[in-house]
Amino acid sequence: MKMKSKPTITFVIGGARSGKSSHAESLAVQYSGKRVYLATAEPFDDEMRERIARHQEARRGKFLSTVEEPLHLARALSSVDDDASIVLVDCLTVWMGNLLHHKGSLPSYGEVEQFMQYLEAPKNPLILVSNEVGQGIVPGDPMSRHFRDHAGWLNQSVAQIADRVIWMVAGIPVTIKGEATI
Repeated sequence: MKMKSKPTITFVIGGARSGKSSHAESLAVQYSGKRVYLATAEPFDDEMRERIARHQEARRGKFLSTVEEPLHLARALSSVDDDASIVLVDCLTVWMGNLLHHKGSLPSYGEVEQFMQYLEAPKNPLILVSNEVGQGIVPGDPMSRHFRDHAGWLNQSVAQIADRVIWMVAGIPVTIKGEATI
């Protein structure tokens, strides 16, 4: 009897406007079949509502379905159909910001623990997008430092479990872990 292999996890990380989402989408469209876009952004203000609307209009058409989940990422991933060929999650740092916004500064977040447990045995191949937030200056206030620390720890944990990690630099993908192709 042939064992089913664990679905692959690709982690795309980089700075703001480094081309992370565009590259992740270009990887996702290489998969035939049912592609799912899992969006974490929450429209807290007019500018964010406009960003989300532009993104929905211009970029999500390549995906059969979109799931919007700002807090319960593991639950949303578990609810995706088993036959999805790829699930793109954009973005983990936005998700972490949502957790901080809704729950405040906590020592840990159960949702992150549940997400990391899900990644141990995902049911679909995943492409995860996140911002690298630790290469700038040390933030000047406790909440920003808390966010930076938790986003950094999340990124480290995801990179450890991912099969492939791609660092985006000025729109150029640099594979730092795993094979360079899907």
